[in-house]
Amino acid sequence: MDALDSLVLGIVQGFTEFLPVSSSGHLELGKIVLGDSSIPKESMLFTVVLHFATALSTVVVFRKDIFEIISDLLKFQWNSNTQFIVKIIVSMFPAAMVGLFFEKELEALFSSNILLVGAMLLITGLLLLLADRATNTIKQVEQKSAFIIGISQALAMLPGISRSGATISTAVLLGIDKTKAARFSFLMVIPLIFGKIFKDILSGELAYSSSQFTSLSLGFIAAFFSGLIACTWMIRLVKKSQLKYFAIYCAAVGLVAIMSTFFK
Repeated sequence: MDALDSLVLGIVQGFTEFLPVSSSGHLELGKIVLGDSSIPKESMLFTVVLHFATALSTVVVFRKDIFEIISDLLKFQWNSNTQFIVKIIVSMFPAAMVGLFFEKELEALFSSNILLVGAMLLITGLLLLLADRATNTIKQVEQKSAFIIGISQALAMLPGISRSGATISTAVLLGIDKTKAARFSFLMVIPLIFGKIFKDILSGELAYSSSQFTSLSLGFIAAFFSGLIACTWMIRLVKKSQLKYFAIYCAAVGLVAIMSTFFK
């Protein structure tokens, strides 16, 4: 993978991780368009590095929230932030179980399966359209709703289903305040991403060679800074109910992806 491809894929990952258009789906489409010929283990390492970059950008954007949550947690009191952590843990269960018991099956889906990506992008577009039409409220995230949002996060492990799109849409459709829905969506994924990265490192399945240093570094930098921009932008877009534009985009890309499979 050359420097330009690394930059392009890094930018794609950074923006699509937070914008509700499916980072996994776009990353797969991007690799095909750019003719990525990396061996599976090298491609997997590149993907892990990009996810690490976007996780760090989330930490930077929500650094004040995270610091406050950790500070309150260390007080060992049943305060609002301690309750928030419990909700985050509850939301993690569905995705953690799917990742633990169906990892190989999920990996098999990430093999240039353009038809699947296209179909899932259409579903993402529908979810965004429904959420965009929902009336805003002041409702908080509760433990029951956290688990339901967690199920959406688990489904978003499919290529083409936007994680942020699915979780924010589900939260909004449950009647949760849109700003709170976006905040919960972005914070709930941090433990899962770092956990997945740690698991991949321990597995010993990541292939690294010194020749990859430049491409990995450029991809990381591009994903980190584009992630900072996209995360901040997305919070504003959700609050202003402007998800319908992404719904149209997902539907258009999904249809193009599906049609391309029939006209090869």
